[in-house]
Amino acid sequence: MKDKKWIVLGLVVFFGLLLFPLAWNMLVKAAPAPEVVLTKKAKAAKQCVMPKEYMTSEHMQLLDLWRHSVVRNAKREYVNPEGKKFDMSLSNTCLDCHSNKEQFCDRCHNYASVRPYCWDCHIDNPKGEE
Repeated sequence: MKDKKWIVLGLVVFFGLLLFPLAWNMLVKAAPAPEVVLTKKAKAAKQCVMPKEYMTSEHMQLLDLWRHSVVRNAKREYVNPEGKKFDMSLSNTCLDCHSNKEQFCDRCHNYASVRPYCWDCHIDNPKGEE
């Protein structure tokens, strides 16, 4: 039992390191999510392909589904749950309403620190608006 102080010290250090992330989260508050700016056309449409909550969290999964459907199945038309039809196209459907990439897409992507590869193939502003 001569090593009792070293065992206790080791346990204190272990639990300190284990609990550090939890303590850090309680002490440091995250920055608020950015406000995105909708274009006039997006405001006038009042509805996206899917509801806002879904698009906020799941838009990349929807775009991947679209890409897979278009490339592999040659299916180009998407019908949302309300029955409205959309062309499965990032450039012609999404960027038609959200043509202000810096104020809409980039704000959230920078906040979440994600670098999507969409812009590797798709031009930023296909219609040259705003």
